[in-house]
Amino acid sequence: MNKTIALLLGAALLFAGFAQAAEKPLVRIGARVFTEQAVLAEITAQYLRANGFDVRVTTGLGSNIARQAQETGQLDLMWEYTGVSLVSYNHIEERLPDAAATFARVKALDAKKDLVWLTPSKFSNTYALGLPRQVAEDYPQVNTISDLDQVLRNESQRTHLVALDTEFANRPDGLVGLREMYGLPLDRRNIRQMDAGLVYTAMHNNQVFAGLVYTTDGRLNAFDIKLLEDDKHYFPDYTAAPVVRKAVLDANPQLAALLKPLAEQLDDETMRQLNAKVDVEHQNPTAVAAAFLREHPMNSEGQP
Repeated sequence: MNKTIALLLGAALLFAGFAQAAEKPLVRIGARVFTEQAVLAEITAQYLRANGFDVRVTTGLGSNIARQAQETGQLDLMWEYTGVSLVSYNHIEERLPDAAATFARVKALDAKKDLVWLTPSKFSNTYALGLPRQVAEDYPQVNTISDLDQVLRNESQRTHLVALDTEFANRPDGLVGLREMYGLPLDRRNIRQMDAGLVYTAMHNNQVFAGLVYTTDGRLNAFDIKLLEDDKHYFPDYTAAPVVRKAVLDANPQLAALLKPLAEQLDDETMRQLNAKVDVEHQNPTAVAAAFLREHPMNSEGQP
């Protein structure tokens, strides 16, 4: 009799365990095809799993594919950048005065598409043009994009190469607009399109005169790249924030409180360090995310 009761109790506990696992809410996270996105997706996935969610991550997505997947309900959560949503997804060419105004605008625009911007991070991964260390030493007068324009306009310098990642070269908020605002003489003769990671390699190896970089990239410090001032303010703000489908947030309202302290832990220097661990130290994004969460324990109120 006791054996029968024990078996029944064991079966009940096993069933309860399966039921509890089955009840975990599912969140499907997407990440675009660069290091920072992979790191953010891994940090978020591990953090949410520790807080009772079943999480699946899809990485290596192009911007438009990722956005379409979220709008059509194939992905639930993305770390998005305000400037990308403003220009690429909502086709707003107006340059807004500051980060807060940009965030408010995209929050309102994307709400119409049932996408909710949660508490933003403290970092903005905007674009910049940079010079390799040797070029910066040889051309100390080049401190702004306008200065670069003057150098490139010198006919004897037309062979100077500028490296751009392929996505930027073909985006509406990318090369076309930059060239128009600054009058940059960039054409097939002096542009090299390549994977974003290879831009840094080309700069580090002094194979190009200048390159397009991201302001939270870990290789900026490691490779001693000089950032040029965007003196005409072409690049919009690119503050990052988690964006979640409204249906998922309605079903799991605790997501907003959970992700708030996580976003607030992430500033420019923190992201550079995290990105450097992957791109410079060659650590796996999964390990980098786990180490970050161990070093920054938090709950939904942001307390250790």
